Order: sequence, then C-alpha cells, then structure tokens
Amino acid sequence: YLEISKLALAFAIIHSRPPGKSSKEYTEYLAKTVSEQDFGWKWKVEVLEAEVLRLRQELLLTRISPRFCLENRKQDTSAETLLGQESINPTSYSSELQDSGCDVCNDSAFDSLGIASDFHQSEHNVNTPKHWLERIPPLNLCHTSKEQSVTAPVHFLQHLLEIRKLSEGGILQADFSELENDSFTICNSVSQLLDGLTLLYNNSKFPAPNILAEGVHVLISLITDTKLSNHILKKCFKKMEEFKKNLIQIILRNKSVNRFQALHSVSQTLGLLGRNSILRSSLISLLLSEVRQFAEQLLQAHQVQSVYDITRYENIFLLGMILEQLLQNETEESNLSSSDYGGEEKIKFLKNLDQIILHLSDEFPLFSLYLWRVSVLLNSGQMQ
Repeated sequence: YLEISKLALAFAIIHSRPPGKSSKEYTEYLAKTVSEQDFGWKWKVEVLEAEVLRLRQELLLTRISPRFCLENRKQDTSAETLLGQESINPTSYSSELQDSGCDVCNDSAFDSLGIASDFHQSEHNVNTPKHWLERIPPLNLCHTSKEQSVTAPVHFLQHLLEIRKLSEGGILQADFSELENDSFTICNSVSQLLDGLTLLYNNSKFPAPNILAEGVHVLISLITDTKLSNHILKKCFKKMEEFKKNLIQIILRNKSVNRFQALHSVSQTLGLLGRNSILRSSLISLLLSEVRQFAEQLLQAHQVQSVYDITRYENIFLLGMILEQLLQNETEESNLSSSDYGGEEKIKFLKNLDQIILHLSDEFPLFSLYLWRVSVLLNSGQMQ
C-alpha cells in the first residue's frame, strides 16, 4: 500500500507540475512549502505554550502571596524597558576572551559575570531589602531568542525568591505549600532555566552575560534556600542531574583556543552547585567517573604510544580542581560516610589507581599529582 501511495504521489506531481519546471524542482518546492507551514504551526504552538506557562506562573504566585502580586502590578518598570537597557548597556565580556585564556586560576572571567560576587553577597544578606521588588519586572514576557528565553523563568523564580525573603522578614504572608499542589509550573520553569543556561554556556562567546549571571544567581539561590530547595530538588532532581552532566561535557569537549576563562566560569557554577549536599554527592560520582575513564584511556594510549586528545587532557584539569574542592568541602562540612556519595564510583576510581599513577607519573606528572591528591582525600580518615 505504501509503495502504491508513493507511486501515485509521484504521478500526481509529474502530472501537475507547472511548465518549465522539472519534477525534481517541483517536488523540492512542495516539500519546502509544507515544511514552512509546519514551522509556522510549531511556532504558534510554542507561543501559546509559553503564554499558558506564564499564566500558570502568575496564578501560582498569587496563590502563594496575593499581596505580593498586587503590589508587583503597581510597578512602573516594564520588561521591555529592562530588556532595552540590557541591549544598550551589555556587560563587556568579549574583551576578556581576546587573549590566549591560559590563566585558568584567574577568577576575573567568573567575577565579570557577577555570579560569584553576587552569590557571596547574598549569603551574607539573608534579609534582602525591597530593592529586589523594585527591579523585578512584572511577569509579562514572551520571548523568542535563545538568550531572552532565559529571562522568563528567571523573573518568575526571582519573584518566588523575593516572596520567600519578604515572608521570612514578616513583611508578607506566604503559603509555600502551594508549590506541592502545582509541580507542573515549578518543574517547567526550572527546566526552562536549566535549558537556557546550557545553551548560553555552549556558546563560548557568552552573547548575553547579564542574563547568564542572573540565571546562575537565581539557580544557586534556589538550591541554597532552606525552604525552597526541598521543593525544587524533589520536583526537578533528574533535570538538575542532566544539567550537571551537560556542564561537565561542555568543559571536556570545548576546543576553542580562548576557552579557559569561559570554561572556568562553568567550573565555578559546578562548584556552586556542589554547595548543596544532595547535589554534591551525585556530582562527586559524575566527576570521579569522568576522571577515571580519562585516566584509563590516557594510560592505554601511553602504553601503545598512540595519539591522545590533548584538548581533553587540558580540560580534564578543571574537573580535577572541582573534584578536589568538593571532596575538601565534604571533609570539612560533613561526617557522612563515603558510601553516602558514590561509593561504587569511589571503588572503581581507587582500583588500580596506584599502577596508573606509576605508569603516568613520568610523562604526565601534573595529572598524576591530581590523581594522587584526589585519592588521598578519598582515603583520608575523615572521609571514612
């Protein structure tokens, strides 16, 4: 039946083709016309879905704190004005990527995005004043570009964080049990934020550093807030795991010449995610797995004198730095046993590690040193 249908369609195209146009050209024209119609419908569906999510976000915020939403509607600052300022006065980040980017120990690339300084400042100012309420625009956004699509979930989550802080200070009455009743809205908002951040991090030039900094700051604030983090992680744990895996692969696969400053900011974000004890455990397991696999591949290449991926070798040190930092934090802040965080990956990592270090130490002394330091942290008495 399918063959007969295809044959009938071919005859119909040949029979109806206009003069001066071949059957192939007419077929390509018809296919292009149909695909454009499909794209139009898909775009309309995406716009409608975005509008539905925006309305659900407004409804959820109203249920949590009606007074906050009433005061927020009285603000004069519009989203369009804010985005206009963003396009007129963007943070100058491209200039920092003009050199070779070899100074991976410099925090300027990360601090230039405002992520580290803003986050540390927010840690010391738990009761944030109402300036947040003044600078957060109403939820009336409908974006199309990849960069602007991040702002919609960011603004919703900013509202959520502001309600949390104002309610903690006794300024607002809020009922956060509503988050349990509407998991769809919170999951979709966080998923959009994580997808948007992944897209921005995949672009080594960071076309929208202000939006990127804002998004990471909101994400870290969510997972470090004692009242909101349980809701967020319970509903979006799988998405958070996917996000961490994506960031690790962004670090490993980036081959750009001026990549180190950009990748250093990605590693800083992973380090901030590791501040949460739940995310830290799985992140340590992911990093142990990646470092172990690369060490085994490097040993195999060294033994047979074959070519290894020099770019991946350079990038693996960032993962080693993050891993060492997380293990140190675990040692200092927790008395959990090693079985609580990737016990299986720890066993795989330590298996034959001494032999790997022995064979690689002459040719790759720095990488061997990192392996040894990680093994010491894993085997320390405080980690047992």
